[in-house]
Amino acid sequence: METVIDKTAIRNAATVILLRDRDTNPAILMGQRGSKAVFMPNKFVFPGGAVDAGDADISLAQTMSDTCIQRLRQDADATLSPALQVAAIREVWEETGLILGEKGDWQGQPPEDWRSFSATGHIPSAAGFSFVFRAITPPGRPRRFDARFFLADAAQIQGDIDDFSHASDELSSLQWIPIEETRSFNLPFITEVVLAEIMGQLKTGSQPQSVPFFKNDDERSLFLRLDGKRPLDC
Repeated sequence: METVIDKTAIRNAATVILLRDRDTNPAILMGQRGSKAVFMPNKFVFPGGAVDAGDADISLAQTMSDTCIQRLRQDADATLSPALQVAAIREVWEETGLILGEKGDWQGQPPEDWRSFSATGHIPSAAGFSFVFRAITPPGRPRRFDARFFLADAAQIQGDIDDFSHASDELSSLQWIPIEETRSFNLPFITEVVLAEIMGQLKTGSQPQSVPFFKNDDERSLFLRLDGKRPLDC
């Protein structure tokens, strides 16, 4: 008997906000989803996607800070933290062709999903990642995700940050958009909310004391702050 997959089930996901020219003319990397995409067609989005089962088996050269990891674990399966970081790096590679990693050799044969990445001579690294937002897709949508948003500086990218030649065709019109101009693009609501959070951080130059969390389950919608009692060092 064929297994039926519930596509409305909430899947864990990772999204990456890549930021360049932070101190002069900050810009972020976005691309446009296809018109036939089931989830958010035609929208401009950050690179990202669902966590794959194999992501838990990939080792990182470096992980996020301890504080970020502690916040990732709040109100969640604590064992997911490594897989979320790995998924973020994999999705950036698949959708943009950009490398978030460190020079090094893999131990053993890399999984199929990672062979093209490993061929560049790099090991995935989440060094410099910040955990800045979390949101669960509301009920009634064709796809639902528990998405963690990570901020990473373009300085963490290995190679030419304008070279998208290794990108898949999942996102078109890949481009660095000045953050002040992003609202002129066709954005999902949650992307607008995340961008407002990032813009606030850039303007104040201060680190947030907690991570916003839109928690939409089948019974109610909540706006929470993850770890609002301890200073954020990530």
